Amino acid sequence: MLPAWVPGAAAGIVSLLLVQRLLFPYFWADLRYLLRVLRYGLRVEAYRRRGRVVTVLDKFVRLARRQPRKAFFIYEGEVHTYGDVDRRSNRVAQVFLRHGALRKGDTVALLMGNEPDFIHVWFGLAKLGCVVAFLNFNVRSRSLLHCLSSCEPKILVVGADLVGTLEEILPDLPKDVSVWIMTKGSSLPSVHTLLDKIEAASEDSVPADRRSANNLKSSALYIFTSGTTGLPKAAFISHMQVLKGSAGLWAFGATPEDIIYITLPLYHSAASLLGIGGCIELGATCVLRKKFSASQFWNDCRKYNVTVIQYIGELCRYLCNQPVKEGEKNHKVRLAIGNGVRNDVWREFLARFGSVKICEFYGATEGNICFMNHTGKIGSVGRTNFFYKLFFPFDLIKYDFQKDEPVRNKHGWCEKVKKGEAGLLISRVNAKNPFFGYAGNKSHTEKKLLCDVFKKGDLYFNTGDLMVQDQENFLYFWDRIGDTFRWKGENVATTEVSDVMVMLDFIQEANVYGVSVPAHEGKAGMASLILKKNTVLDLEQIYKQVVTYLPSYACPLFLRVQQAMEITGTFKQQKFRLVDEGFDPSTITDPLYFLDRSKQAYVSLTKETHERILSGHMKL
Repeated sequence: MLPAWVPGAAAGIVSLLLVQRLLFPYFWADLRYLLRVLRYGLRVEAYRRRGRVVTVLDKFVRLARRQPRKAFFIYEGEVHTYGDVDRRSNRVAQVFLRHGALRKGDTVALLMGNEPDFIHVWFGLAKLGCVVAFLNFNVRSRSLLHCLSSCEPKILVVGADLVGTLEEILPDLPKDVSVWIMTKGSSLPSVHTLLDKIEAASEDSVPADRRSANNLKSSALYIFTSGTTGLPKAAFISHMQVLKGSAGLWAFGATPEDIIYITLPLYHSAASLLGIGGCIELGATCVLRKKFSASQFWNDCRKYNVTVIQYIGELCRYLCNQPVKEGEKNHKVRLAIGNGVRNDVWREFLARFGSVKICEFYGATEGNICFMNHTGKIGSVGRTNFFYKLFFPFDLIKYDFQKDEPVRNKHGWCEKVKKGEAGLLISRVNAKNPFFGYAGNKSHTEKKLLCDVFKKGDLYFNTGDLMVQDQENFLYFWDRIGDTFRWKGENVATTEVSDVMVMLDFIQEANVYGVSVPAHEGKAGMASLILKKNTVLDLEQIYKQVVTYLPSYACPLFLRVQQAMEITGTFKQQKFRLVDEGFDPSTITDPLYFLDRSKQAYVSLTKETHERILSGHMKL
């Protein structure tokens, strides 16, 4: 017979569980996630205390020895094993060791698309202890030269399919930058070929002390971000940040048996750190694609038995916009990891493609804060609690949209928003959560920091993002502030677009902003133009200018010609009314124009064209 206290204890436990489920429904999910984060942090700290700095590259080299025949990545049907990639990256290291005159800590810029040699060159240079700068291959001309000047590389390596982009900047490239292209021959003056030298090089590994890092805070990469203002900035990416990024797949529950599908560009941290780095952390296999294809996406997933996919919001929408086919749920994908998917697309994706767990996260490339939606709550970028804020302190503060700055009270301190209100996300900067800043102009780094926020001497990283925290402590992305908006999965800096447009001799001012378009993620670019006196609008010249000097995603889709430019009290261009008015020709009396890519021209935006855009019949 059971003791008398057992039934009472059992009833008490059941009651506690019921109370927990009612009052703290996410307790166990939070605890499991927090324990995973702590486990990884303790592992890194243990390495540090033992005086061992273990980088992601060190982990890759170990895997190449332990599982040399396992597929590391598959590209266009060809399998590249861990051993294959190790040996070819050794060849790259040997070439630059012999011909490149590189020293440990030197920067090398990499302008390549998604292809196997992107990874081989990246790893080969890292084995020499170089800092590799990933250049966005969509960036052209003046912006590309700016990127190169900000990271000051000793060498620029260019993919064979981007030689045309190189030719545009070659005359203006600093003479001390050695240029290498991924070909066997070249007619360009003073340009070295790399492919022939790689094939002739030794596969011997270079001494391990060349790649060894003194500490995890030393630089490993430069990844370019548009940030909240101006031209692209080179964000310092430390070895610690690479390690944290590579732990993302593992934190969401991926395993060594998973096959990860990477269609995002490798110059982006999501593909390089979370994708490639995540595969290394797991010892898993990935499928690398040259370019995303909505029509081939699920065919590839079935062909290669993909179990984990990466996405941005636009990618999920493109998949949902594909014609419905029979057997769309016939795949093995179980996790989708990324950011920026809209609530309606999220629901449609799940209903159409099956029980895939959407793992939404938030994190800026250069930032010191990250959120992960480990519960699968639709629309949320993550969740916080007391313990999370203990390790990763952050706050949401009031923001003045007219003055374009945080609100400060009569004592000079910032004020926190209430739950349910949108606020600027800021993250405390300290020894355990440092902000490394940007290469080049120090003012760019200083502008991202907020001082004396809640007390004298405190320091916070300004993410430039507005977030909302609900009553259950779920966080939701609300919007971006400053001179940036997001389109086609890329950040567009309005000042960069404006600078390109005012180079035309008939444009006095260009006020660039983003406008919402139904059924599209992000905001489409729109420019309000003021013409110089005694000049006429030349749409043909504007088209040539933007397609020549801007990435395709940054070209304004809409133009508005005004007589006078509104400014704020602090003499900044007024955007809020323009954003609200959008691009509706039935309510706007100013001349409006639309970038019709099928005609390769800006054309008059009629009511009929406007209706076709809203209905989704006009491709943007």
